[in-house]
Amino acid sequence: MAATEMTSRDARPSRLRWLVVAVPLVWLLIFFLIPFFNVLKISFSTRARAMPPYKPALSLGDGLAGLLDKLQQFTGANYLMLVSDSKYWQSYVSSVQIALVSTLLILLVAYPIAYGMARAPKQWRTTLVMMVILPFWTSFLIRVYAWIGILADEGLLNQLLMQLGLIDQPLRILTTNWAVYIGIVYSYLPFMILPLYATLEKLDETLLEAAEDLGCPPLQAFWKITFPLSLPGLIAGCFLVFIPITGEFVIPELLGGSGTMMIGKTLWYEFFNNRNWPLASAVAVVLLLILVVPIVLFQNQQQKQAEKSR
Repeated sequence: MAATEMTSRDARPSRLRWLVVAVPLVWLLIFFLIPFFNVLKISFSTRARAMPPYKPALSLGDGLAGLLDKLQQFTGANYLMLVSDSKYWQSYVSSVQIALVSTLLILLVAYPIAYGMARAPKQWRTTLVMMVILPFWTSFLIRVYAWIGILADEGLLNQLLMQLGLIDQPLRILTTNWAVYIGIVYSYLPFMILPLYATLEKLDETLLEAAEDLGCPPLQAFWKITFPLSLPGLIAGCFLVFIPITGEFVIPELLGGSGTMMIGKTLWYEFFNNRNWPLASAVAVVLLLILVVPIVLFQNQQQKQAEKSR
């Protein structure tokens, strides 16, 4: 009797664990995997003048023999186009380059802010976090549009610089890569500050006090204690900003010029201007692989290191 009761008690936590895991798995299946496989299917289709503007490469109505016959005819023409046409692979390279530079700039700005917030008096920390989150209360699109008025040839920035006597004629900032970097750094800065602050705020200050007692200079103590312990927040912040920046469309479209090539703009033009859904789907699939594969490899490496440390 007692053994039966113990077995039933052990089964309840197991069922609860499965329920907790099942909810995100169902969410992932409905809102990520099913749409992804649909996009993947469209990427192997052919363009057509119809609605929707593509001819499916595979159809369940063809039967097993028809499916096998069409599988043999697969050429991956849309994916070959991404390699043969320099416009597409240059967009990928440019997007990754802009994302890397922007992530570095955001990190250089965010780390001192997060460090100052973590070292501020406790009664001020909540207020400082609210100030970081405050821009989210305004529409992202409105905030990007505001930068057009700031960076334009007759905008606020040029007027200020001319009144201070620093320049004689307006600087050309809008519709350049500089405007894109400014817009990206401003828009994604909170996503780097918050994980860094969460990590630095939990840092044990007694470690720094011990280092000071042992004669370690403050700068050296920062690089040997504070910075290594903040790496989890730093890595999380870099992923949070690098991934969406790579596929960014709004900022390069509004602040950048025609020479600003990013894969988000190329994807939008293929879908809505050229109405080439198969090619646009291939662009989206390759973009997803570029972003997902490094994350999976990094997580596997972190898991192996954690197992070795045990």
